[in-house]
Amino acid sequence: MWPAAQPVASLTGVTAYSISSDVLNSSIPLHLPDFAAHWPAVCAAKQGQPAINDYLLSHYSGEPLTAYISEAGSGGRVFYNTNFSGFNFQPVNAKLGQLLAASQDKAHWYVGATLVPRWFPQWLQQQHVPALAQQGKDPLVSLWIGNQSRVAAHSDLPQNLAVVVAGRRRFTLFPPEQLANLYIGPLDVSPAGRAISLVDFTNPDLTQFPKFAEAMKHAQVVELGPGDALIIPSMWWHHVEALSSLNVLMNFWWRDCPSYLPSPQLALQLAMLSINTLPAEQKAAWRAHFEHYVFGEGEIAHIPEHLRGLQGSLTEPVARQVRAELLNKLNR
Repeated sequence: MWPAAQPVASLTGVTAYSISSDVLNSSIPLHLPDFAAHWPAVCAAKQGQPAINDYLLSHYSGEPLTAYISEAGSGGRVFYNTNFSGFNFQPVNAKLGQLLAASQDKAHWYVGATLVPRWFPQWLQQQHVPALAQQGKDPLVSLWIGNQSRVAAHSDLPQNLAVVVAGRRRFTLFPPEQLANLYIGPLDVSPAGRAISLVDFTNPDLTQFPKFAEAMKHAQVVELGPGDALIIPSMWWHHVEALSSLNVLMNFWWRDCPSYLPSPQLALQLAMLSINTLPAEQKAAWRAHFEHYVFGEGEIAHIPEHLRGLQGSLTEPVARQVRAELLNKLNR
């Protein structure tokens, strides 16, 4: 995409049966060619669009899907409208067959984060990653289906294994620390629930977004075909382009932490709510507290073990007690 962009590191010979815990939990993006070449859906996709259409429909529950429909002038970009009063697409409920029949139409359509067990209940019997279960992971599994589309750069909390089933997709990734150079939009209102970059990656305006030039120096790019996979580490920014008349992607999301621990996103929102309007001196004081208690390794040996609470072992009883106390205080 850009001369300065680097290719994502590639590991050959890794499959859905052989992927290791180190690869699944990689802290850098990894391209896994032919990771799912044996999947029946991938084999169908390689036979052509009619074959993958038939395969999808044979596993589809029949329940209507929510699709984002935008006109040809959008270029497939899933984004805000021109004055940021809403979005440049309309959500519609439609059956999968109707959407597949429209793949060649001028309008762009995009179905995101469709839970596989609900809409494609038999799918996982043939398209699965045994290594995930063998390593004790219980991922959220989704399908993403559509024609040409562009999803703005965003980050996700879980670790992500993304597998292209049909079509081609181009991913452009940035490390988490490029946040300040990506011109991220509002946290509260976004096309799909995650804050997105406001930069148009196909034609970046460096006059309006000058710091994006620095982000471009750190970009990693990979293009995936049927059966290829990509490890997207937690909180890495990724821009996704679907390049074919029909694109199907399957992804697995998981977190390697106990389910009773809340999302860091909640902590961010609460911190913004309680700290952002403080005087500068008080904000600096709280920065020191966060560095000590959250991001540092604050010394606790001087605190009796039974009094350490959040500073000690985060067992489920401790976590649930703190959550209950927070809820009680926030609801006052």
